[in-house]
Amino acid sequence: MTISPRTLSPLLGLGVSTPVLAAPMAGGPTTPALVTAAARAAGLGFLAAGYRTADALAEQIAQVRSDGVAFGVNLFAPNPVPVDRDAFHRYAATIAPDAQAHGVDVRTAGIVEDDDHWPDKIDLLLSDPVPVVSFTFGIPEAAVIAALHAVGTLVVQTVTSPVEARQAQETGADLLAVQASAAGGHSGTLTPQHIPEPVPLADLLGQVRQAVTLPLVAAGGVATPANVTGALRAGATAVMVGTVLLRADEAGTSKPHRTALADPARTRTVVTRAFTGRPARALRNGFTDRYTALAPAGYPALHHLTSPMRKAAAAAEDPERINLWAGTGYRHATAEPTAQILQRLASGL
Repeated sequence: MTISPRTLSPLLGLGVSTPVLAAPMAGGPTTPALVTAAARAAGLGFLAAGYRTADALAEQIAQVRSDGVAFGVNLFAPNPVPVDRDAFHRYAATIAPDAQAHGVDVRTAGIVEDDDHWPDKIDLLLSDPVPVVSFTFGIPEAAVIAALHAVGTLVVQTVTSPVEARQAQETGADLLAVQASAAGGHSGTLTPQHIPEPVPLADLLGQVRQAVTLPLVAAGGVATPANVTGALRAGATAVMVGTVLLRADEAGTSKPHRTALADPARTRTVVTRAFTGRPARALRNGFTDRYTALAPAGYPALHHLTSPMRKAAAAAEDPERINLWAGTGYRHATAEPTAQILQRLASGL
């Protein structure tokens, strides 16, 4: 399969000649080294700004910029799911034994519903522009996108349906990251109160292609060269991969998470709110088994509630109480350099 320059036109100015991009993975897996490696493999990587302060993001931007490569930054756009106060406290009491196993007391936790430093990060990206900014969870106001355009930044919006795609196009996005439900980690759905329908990626691309005229980047379950060529044949300009990079040499994935991805006893993924109150796909473990059916909707309140427990469990190498984010293609995650993984995925082009 041949990829024409015209097909890649929105990305050519960034030096992208291979249409396999590295997805942003917040919480640690995406590192500046991974982003640089993706660019040097003729693709593009995105720093994950989620759960970071603007100052911490600025440090990572400076690090990648010093490597002399093009890159993107991904932000969580505000789209909070307020949690019911009583439901929150019931859930805190329910998961308390698991948290206490690592010395964390969640029974008196307060409800935190912050904006992930949104204004500060936007100010940073307007004062110190980067080549590409992508958004997930919500669509920013048109004025924010226009301001980014004014400083020369290309804007990518994550969507999970034709309706969302039309909204993003109308708001001014340049490209759409079309995320299928097979994706690992959080769904980018704009309606996180509902679990997204399990529409196959090729079908979702076809539906979105009929709704909008913007270039599409396919995401969700892309883990093999055949997946890549299939997505491009279905109408995508490029693909974006995350789960297959979780074991990459440059990834910051925790040791228990890496081990779980390679564990033959881990046989399935589940979509759960148990860790953050927002739908996310993860390897099944003890925590998802116990609490998926009990967790209320509520983001970021549940994220802040369970975060101390998850950090303590990761430090103790306990895989049963951490979010083992993984898409359906997790079996193809390998322990090798990022460049080799991306080059293999592009080998069928």
